[in-house]
Amino acid sequence: MKKLSAPEVKTALATVPDWKKKGATIAQTYRFNDFPAAIKFVQAVAGLAEKAWHHPDIDICWNKVTLALTTHDAGGLTEKDFALAKKFDGLSLR
Repeated sequence: MKKLSAPEVKTALATVPDWKKKGATIAQTYRFNDFPAAIKFVQAVAGLAEKAWHHPDIDICWNKVTLALTTHDAGGLTEKDFALAKKFDGLSLR
């Protein structure tokens, strides 16, 4: 998959407004009522990631889960990152 240019990244970020660009990644922190709810979300994320064969970096801190996406093979952000970010945002577990 082709790495997106800076203008393409800016346009794609508008489609996932809660995600922020951090270097060569996009990231978002999701907050939940408790640890079990956060883990339930991570399990759902894992299922989507496996289907897409594209895996985020995941940081879990009690009721917060931070996901970060980048396409390592392309050396930065691709359409694949933004498509998966939209799927993660669509999970109705929050």
